[in-house]
Amino acid sequence: MSVDAFNSAVAEVHRPSSPLAPKEGDILGRIGSLETRLARTASEIDAAQAVRFRVFVEEMGAQLSPEAMRRKRDFDSYDAFCDHLLVLDRSIEGDSEDQIVGTYRLLRQEVAMANGGFYSASEFAIDELLARHPDKRFMELGRSCVLPDYRTKRTVELLWQGNWAYALKHGMSAMFGCASFPGIHPESHALALSFLHHNVAAKDEWAVAALPHLARDMDLMPAEAVNPKRALMALPPLIKGYLRLGAMVGSTAVVDKAFNTTDVLIVLPIASISDRYLNYYGADAGRFAS
Repeated sequence: MSVDAFNSAVAEVHRPSSPLAPKEGDILGRIGSLETRLARTASEIDAAQAVRFRVFVEEMGAQLSPEAMRRKRDFDSYDAFCDHLLVLDRSIEGDSEDQIVGTYRLLRQEVAMANGGFYSASEFAIDELLARHPDKRFMELGRSCVLPDYRTKRTVELLWQGNWAYALKHGMSAMFGCASFPGIHPESHALALSFLHHNVAAKDEWAVAALPHLARDMDLMPAEAVNPKRALMALPPLIKGYLRLGAMVGSTAVVDKAFNTTDVLIVLPIASISDRYLNYYGADAGRFAS
């Protein structure tokens, strides 16, 4: 997609008359000087893509398309029809674009189906999962990143407050999305991956695997050899956050060479979210989601 075509598509999706366009003042949560809400303009989405580039390329070593590398933006065709959750630090001087310190990309099932499917379906058997739950409405969480100075409990809580408020507002039944380990050698994460495999694997109606030609084994150590405390310490913070909410993990992983990551699929039915977190986020999120 060319730059002009992309910007035109973003403008079309987010114009005021669009049903997907967030309303002015559509705040999903606040903690101190930080607030979370959906991007309102194409320029805010562009700024979020710049944050993603800083984290994924400059920090983590992802290799994007020549156009993306030239523009210093992480972008793809999904950006035009996803909603973009932002965390902004209102204490930073400047416009809203200058205040974005974190972002998530949100894709509701009905929007995905109208635009060719979910992003995660390029790595995992998402269609099989959806087929087992025709009565449920899914949303995909993706492209999560936070600038280094803001990787605190407060920022993570605010992102989840935003996700939860968004899910309530749109009547979602379950969330899913890729979460990543750094590097393209699953064996270097044998302890953590084996812990996930033995303890939180999605089963039965929620079971989901990587596409067969991409699947990498997560059962790299026997259960009795896995030290849970050490394994939890080895998990990326985002995955630990998902597990605290009651998430499950797909049975196999995928190596993403372009992003220099090893990906696992997180599955989080709304009904499974820990009561403690449901109570913690529920009142505030319900207030913002009304």
